[in-house]
Amino acid sequence: MWISLFREFFADLGKQKLRSFLTIVAIAWGTLSVVLLLAFGRGLGNSLSEGLLGAGNQVIVIYGGQTSMNYEGLGIGRSIRFTEDDVDQINQAVPGIAFSSPQYGRWGARLQYGEEITNTFMEGVNPDFEIMRTMYPAGGGRFINERDVDEQRRVLFLGDEIATQLFKDEDPIGKQVKLDNMPFTVVGVMKPKMQTSMNNGPDANRAIIPYTTFRNVYGNRNVGSILVRPEDPSLQESIKTGVVSLLSSKYKFDPADEQAIPMWDFIEQEEMNQKVATGMEIFLFTVGFFTLMIAGVGVANIMFVVVKERTKEIGIKLAVGARKVHIIIQFIFESLFISFLGGSIGLAISSAIVFGVLALDMTTGAGEFLGKPQISEMAVIVTVGVLAIIGLLAGIFPALKASKVDPVESLRYE
Repeated sequence: MWISLFREFFADLGKQKLRSFLTIVAIAWGTLSVVLLLAFGRGLGNSLSEGLLGAGNQVIVIYGGQTSMNYEGLGIGRSIRFTEDDVDQINQAVPGIAFSSPQYGRWGARLQYGEEITNTFMEGVNPDFEIMRTMYPAGGGRFINERDVDEQRRVLFLGDEIATQLFKDEDPIGKQVKLDNMPFTVVGVMKPKMQTSMNNGPDANRAIIPYTTFRNVYGNRNVGSILVRPEDPSLQESIKTGVVSLLSSKYKFDPADEQAIPMWDFIEQEEMNQKVATGMEIFLFTVGFFTLMIAGVGVANIMFVVVKERTKEIGIKLAVGARKVHIIIQFIFESLFISFLGGSIGLAISSAIVFGVLALDMTTGAGEFLGKPQISEMAVIVTVGVLAIIGLLAGIFPALKASKVDPVESLRYE
């Protein structure tokens, strides 16, 4: 039976070469559109997530602001500033915090190595900063550690781009750099990373020293901000509430006053990015789906033509005892075969394009934001399902028409 179905199918293709070719091309193009749109959409979504991770790994940044509400007789406009003690108190009083760090900042820090001089944004932090800001050291170096903090060492961790600017092709590890005319030893250089969100410039151009060294050298009494990271993202709201409760009690401001201690919540941003990426995938799939549906009209068209041209043959089969279900199966099979043949070609071409783009390793420059396209199993399953629906819808109506052919009238059909 199956051999007979294949034989008749290819015989029909031979009779309608151009129309069959164009229909298969249309299905292949529709499949190509769906798969590529989903693959590049997924790649862009992953790129957005990776870029946000480069700026902060599930971090909540707490800034000192100004009061905007009267509270217990105190007026608006009071400045709220934090100290290192606040970080310790937050860790002790607010449960669920995995990492935290005070954060000092200084614009215009002058770095000099030999004849090379540059200015940058420099920060004083603790070792937890490495994980929270994903500033991982390249091979041969390290981030600042607890001993650096305890001993107020003059050690320096550099972003990858500023290290290249200062040292060119030299290995920076162990070299001495003048930071605002004071000697500091470079202990590590950041591994290159993607970063789409930032404050005070990209981490690639940043200089990092221990916060105790920063305080000792520059004499700052107040930290610029406080970074905390929950043990689990689900603790985000309870930690924020606990921080507000503690600091509002200490600094006498209304807990509802969001201007007193503004927060930059990377967990919320990550959730928003995921929603945007999901919405983008749904939109791209919808565009590809309608492209496929238009191609399905071509499949239905060719099947109606086949039914018309084979009316006499169908009548003869019915006259000699063929059952209507056999006629229906035959035409639905041919419709499905056209859909899956075109779909297979489209899937093969789209896979080749995706693997070709991956082979080019477009992870720098503009390609960095394009991301790495990814053909997911779900995309393939959904595409195959859509092709099956198209094949069924495009074949079932011509098949029903064929099954209703009157054997007597069909023998007169020319």
